[in-house]
Amino acid sequence: MRIVRFAHPAGMSFGVLDGDGQVAQIEGHPFGQISFTGQRFAAADVRLLSPILPSKVVCVGKNYADHVKEMNTGEAPAEPLIFLKPSTSVIGPGDAIRIPPGSTNVHHEVELAVVIGARGARQVSPEQAMASVFGYTIGNDVTERDMQRSDGQWTRAKGFDSFCPLGPWIETDLAGVGKDPADLAVTCTVDGELRQSGRTSQLLFSVATIISHISQVMTLLPGDVVLTGTPAGVGPIRPGQRVECSIEGLGTLTSTVAGADPTSTAGTR
Repeated sequence: MRIVRFAHPAGMSFGVLDGDGQVAQIEGHPFGQISFTGQRFAAADVRLLSPILPSKVVCVGKNYADHVKEMNTGEAPAEPLIFLKPSTSVIGPGDAIRIPPGSTNVHHEVELAVVIGARGARQVSPEQAMASVFGYTIGNDVTERDMQRSDGQWTRAKGFDSFCPLGPWIETDLAGVGKDPADLAVTCTVDGELRQSGRTSQLLFSVATIISHISQVMTLLPGDVVLTGTPAGVGPIRPGQRVECSIEGLGTLTSTVAGADPTSTAGTR
């Protein structure tokens, strides 16, 4: 099932995107038993927003060996290296990544994004962790690389408004479409040029291990998002470019790139 959050003439709703290109509106949020309102929209007539507004985005750094090597920042970590992106960094499909004033080294980082379900996750074991997963979407862990290197910690470099595109939807049943989240192709193109290409089977720490590790530190709430790491090939993006992050079975998350807008916060989100 593909869960979307969308804007329509009457406001904002969650819905289910079906195979006919129709969005069936649901009541309230998608956690728990889904109840349809009976209202349907053509996908072309609505604007897709970020499929969820998380209370936090928890990320894992250095989780692909080839990315660790290209960054030249030492050995791979012995346990998941976690950090946070603020909820205000989240934007939706088609929204613009905004380059901060004076920045010339902002990079794309395509990642498998895990959305936590209604039960949340607190001090769960790896064996219990997957029961906390609601579904999967695509994320782009946009990073100001010069700030990341100079600051020593990553909050500023990864926390700007618009630095966490998510979407286009949440797939709640990858197995149902014949895909295994443990082995999905992950790619990123910029203006049609292939920059990143990897597979989730190359993750140093599995989704279950990551969720369990995070849950020992902080409670994951329903709707929280976990970004699982990026393969090699990260590189700079500039205003006017088009970034397409694709994951097998999940579709493509497209973002434009724009200059700084002092009146902007997090786009339409």
